[in-house]
Amino acid sequence: MDIEHWTEKGIEFITAYGLKLIGAILIWLIGSWIIKKLINATKTVMDKRGLEVSLQKFLTNLLGWILKILLVLTILSQIGIETTSFAAILAAAGLAVGLALQGSLANFAGGILIMVFKPFKIGDFITAQGESGTVKEIEIFTTKLTTPDNKEVIIPNGSLSNGNITNFSTEDTRRVDFTFGVGYNSDIKKTKEVILSVIMSNPSILQEPAPSVNLSGLGDSSINFLTRVWVKKEDYWAVNFDTIERTKEALDAAGIDIPYPHQVQIQKEG
Repeated sequence: MDIEHWTEKGIEFITAYGLKLIGAILIWLIGSWIIKKLINATKTVMDKRGLEVSLQKFLTNLLGWILKILLVLTILSQIGIETTSFAAILAAAGLAVGLALQGSLANFAGGILIMVFKPFKIGDFITAQGESGTVKEIEIFTTKLTTPDNKEVIIPNGSLSNGNITNFSTEDTRRVDFTFGVGYNSDIKKTKEVILSVIMSNPSILQEPAPSVNLSGLGDSSINFLTRVWVKKEDYWAVNFDTIERTKEALDAAGIDIPYPHQVQIQKEG
């Protein structure tokens, strides 16, 4: 009697759930195959677009987990298990985690934006968030800079991606601007010739675009010449310092006065 009872129960179970279990197994196998193909296709697209390796791994892992969760929910629904409450629990847990890690999620999103749109790369010299330095590392949550005096600056990617970024390394050339002030008694034409002679004698200064020296303003104690030259980006600081020094020497040699404040002492008669 017991054997017949359990046999009937077994037949009922197989009849009721057998096809569902077979369907669930097929869904798992086919779904896993599709997920694998989708992830491989995503990797191929990211490789062609030149995304960072760390970003590729993270995105493919994230995509894999999302697709597997959806696959499990589909299988549970196929078996007959109510998934509405399960999905609600997942959503509530995700919301709680998102609120707790709001700042970190913003930095994570900023890191993705930086890696996708590439406003800078490792080795570039940038100014952002009030800091200047060479990009040392681009991580998911932060970006590390090395300042000219060899300090490390760590900037959260959230604020970095939402702020202004000046990249000094994007273009091959840069313009160097100088303002040289000379006395009001100085000859304008001669002063321009002296400054131009210094510029033209420096092989690091590019001749195209052409250098320029123009009278730019009349100051309280000097007439000012705005001088602009173009250089290769790696020559910027060398040309900057060298031009200032050599122009001062050339103006002195030509007898052109560079004004400076004078202190006059008045002696009182005793």
